[in-house]
Amino acid sequence: MKDPMLDGPGKAGGPLEAGGPLQAMSPGVVDFLFRQLVNGEPPEDVHWRREGTLLVEQPPGPELARRLSETDLDALTPTELFDYVRAAQRLGAWADKLREAAVERYCSGRSL
Repeated sequence: MKDPMLDGPGKAGGPLEAGGPLQAMSPGVVDFLFRQLVNGEPPEDVHWRREGTLLVEQPPGPELARRLSETDLDALTPTELFDYVRAAQRLGAWADKLREAAVERYCSGRSL
């Protein structure tokens, strides 16, 4: 059976076809992964983990909101993008709880 990935870029089933694996990655991610491959390093950035709290460990709140807003999504690997989405979901749930508490307080007639 012929492997469609071996047909080359732009051919039916090739890596650059819409939805192909290379189409899903930004040029920055492809460049990073290539440099990792050339250097014999793992396909993810492990150096930044030593610099502070991981995004997946950052508690929801203003600091997480700041970090998410300053993140360049095009520079993230697929694993990092997944972590980003999960962190954004945690932040959204936290913000929803704040909103619900404020609405409850407003509707109860208690002063703010």
